[in-house]
Amino acid sequence: MDPYIDLVKILLPELLITHFDLTRHQTEGDLLHLYFEEKPDIPKEFSSNLVIAHWFHKEITIQDFPVCGKKVFLHIKRRRWLGKQDKKVMQRDWNLVAQGTRMTVEFAAFLKVLSQY
Repeated sequence: MDPYIDLVKILLPELLITHFDLTRHQTEGDLLHLYFEEKPDIPKEFSSNLVIAHWFHKEITIQDFPVCGKKVFLHIKRRRWLGKQDKKVMQRDWNLVAQGTRMTVEFAAFLKVLSQY
């Protein structure tokens, strides 16, 4: 097993590790950019339909917990799915970003707790 994957599993939300592939990373000074693409596995919620992976939505960028003094930005590309019979475009309903922010839900909750002290 890749030791970097074990490290990533500790640092990032489980949702990303389970449903997305880390495609590349980039470090620029005090910034760390991690790029993810949703895996092409057909979601369970679409298993009753005949669907195929049908490209990606526009990439979103969200801020996550800082790591070793570096700001972490997650660049996420979600997949679209196309029904083979009805040509209907479908997508998973992800809650990746805390409402009203550009941060992960976990990071926003962490900051909320800190602000109470």
